[in-house]
Amino acid sequence: MKKFKGFDFHRRRFIGLATIIFAFVAIGHALRLVFGWELVIGGVVMPQMVSVFAVAFLAMMVIMGRYYYFVE
Repeated sequence: MKKFKGFDFHRRRFIGLATIIFAFVAIGHALRLVFGWELVIGGVVMPQMVSVFAVAFLAMMVIMGRYYYFVE
């Protein structure tokens, strides 16, 4: 496998992709909060508080992912 500045290239690609996915999911939850959309999973309506925690957690994951993606 190729090395990228001492960091495994495939691991770096995975972290970048995961960060992008986390960002899109966080944006989706933020839009749910702004527009008041309902989230139904298995016939159960999820409360808005789920999205509050999801946005906070996913934002933290995006920040950590960006840090580890750009670490040298």
